[in-house]
Amino acid sequence: MKMTKCAALLAAVLGSAGLAGSAIAADNLADFHGENMECESCHLASGELSNDSLTHENAQCESCHGDLAEMAETNTRKNYNAHESHFPGDVACTACHSAHEKSVVYCDACHSFEFDMPYSKKWQRYEPSIAELAKDSADRKAALTAAPADTVDIVVVGSGGAGFAAAVAAHDKGANVMLIEKEPVIGGNAKLAAGGMNAAWTEQQKAKDIKDSADSMYKDTMKGGRDLNQPELVEVLTSHSKGSVDWLTTLGADLNDVGRMGGASANRSHRPTGGAGVGAHVIQVLYDNAVKRDIDLRMNTRGVEVLKNDKGVVKGLLVKGKYQGYYWIKADAVIMATGGFAKNNERVSQYDPKLKGFISTNQPGATGDGLDVAGNAGAGMTDVQYIQAHPTLSVKGGVMVTEAVRGNGAILVNREGKRFVNEITTRDKAAAAILNQTGKTAFLIFDDSVRKSLKKIDKYIQLGVVPSAATPEALGKLEGIDGKALTASIAQYNALVAAGKDTDFERANLPRALNEGNFYAIEVTPGVHHTMGGVSIDPQAEVLTEDKKVIPGLYGAGEVTGGVHGANRLGGNAISDIITFGKLAGENAAAYSKK
Repeated sequence: MKMTKCAALLAAVLGSAGLAGSAIAADNLADFHGENMECESCHLASGELSNDSLTHENAQCESCHGDLAEMAETNTRKNYNAHESHFPGDVACTACHSAHEKSVVYCDACHSFEFDMPYSKKWQRYEPSIAELAKDSADRKAALTAAPADTVDIVVVGSGGAGFAAAVAAHDKGANVMLIEKEPVIGGNAKLAAGGMNAAWTEQQKAKDIKDSADSMYKDTMKGGRDLNQPELVEVLTSHSKGSVDWLTTLGADLNDVGRMGGASANRSHRPTGGAGVGAHVIQVLYDNAVKRDIDLRMNTRGVEVLKNDKGVVKGLLVKGKYQGYYWIKADAVIMATGGFAKNNERVSQYDPKLKGFISTNQPGATGDGLDVAGNAGAGMTDVQYIQAHPTLSVKGGVMVTEAVRGNGAILVNREGKRFVNEITTRDKAAAAILNQTGKTAFLIFDDSVRKSLKKIDKYIQLGVVPSAATPEALGKLEGIDGKALTASIAQYNALVAAGKDTDFERANLPRALNEGNFYAIEVTPGVHHTMGGVSIDPQAEVLTEDKKVIPGLYGAGEVTGGVHGANRLGGNAISDIITFGKLAGENAAAYSKK
């Protein structure tokens, strides 16, 4: 364990109980450190910030305090360890810790745990919209009048799965690529995805003797989207799904565990061995490959305007760095991979008023910037009115509980202790059913056999959101569920498993009875999860205008686009979507650039 002079001093002052008893009069980290350190301990000799990623500054934090793993060893809490992050990549210290002002715990953007970080205030974010940034006319004009700050073949906007897949794929086709991200951490929503990546007739399925086909996946996807999906895009998604898994595998991904998500007719949801979360793993693999390829990655950097020449052809991107301000990048192609807008409840409720006030499962950057930037460049929009609520957001802690928990055998019961829905129906139907229950919440119920089948469950237990008891009746007392009815419901479900058919709710898969070891409960409620609509694209991932004409040099991939999922996305199709179309966008943009 690295423990330098400054780290030892900080540890001595803070102690195991945090700052509560500290007599040091300081209002922020700079005040505290200033008593013992020079400015050069954090800053460049010039006193200026190194770049928008704060590369130098974060390196100084690590040189003194150690990396995240080392910090995690001394910063445990009752139920969580903020430094034992689920974020992939190299998480920057400055994502949470500020020097000359109060620090803000980035985790607060999603979670409702009680954090006791030194010199901190509660999460409160104001981010000017793309329309508001347009008022910076003088600064923008000055940046555009100047020469381009950088020249590349392709700029990728967004560091989620689609963005990283596009960047790596484009690089491997010979393109010079820059990837920008407005958040201080990488991964987008993909880093939160846990359930799996849908793909059909893969080598992993064949090894487990699972019969499946791209045609079956196509039919499931169209049915799940109420046949409002664009068939040509679904054809790309499903026919390329095996190739996407193969590609990730060659890059180092482990997608050997195969389970089932709602709406699927076969086990086709691929995830790491043992059932660990798929999203963070895939992002880490792609990030490692981007680093290996020396792709220029810039954090805290927003794409604000796609630049075009007089013929309407893309010529670059105007960006705004959090610290460096406005500058423009000359590029042959721009790939929009910015994700959706589920975190922007004002926009969500404009399209679907019944979702007004709903919390979201998304990361804080999912505000819809990409739709605005692409729209200003002439892009058309598809299916923006279709917004999905994920049925199982934990009431405690704001933790999204993967659909794989249900897929591996958990049941849903209400406060009356009764099942009320097919647990692996489509997300829209499951969410609607939960909202019809007492208190508009329900309980995921499972036993040790389900827990052992999915590593991700241990993370929920570590966070303290999963009460457990030796019997269903004792569990009911803990959670305010009718214990006798719960006992009867579990017995009835086990009888259905033994019979091999769910005559109560027509659940297609009955993987296991609930009769092993302890019983567990997670109280859940729906949260805004996925925006099916967005920028219009064609099967080549080229962005289209309202009248379906290609905008030369502009590409889109992932949740920023519309048409793939129709009115409702099936669980497991998001990772498949972002990898398949991200890779396609990168390869096609690289080919376009060479022309």
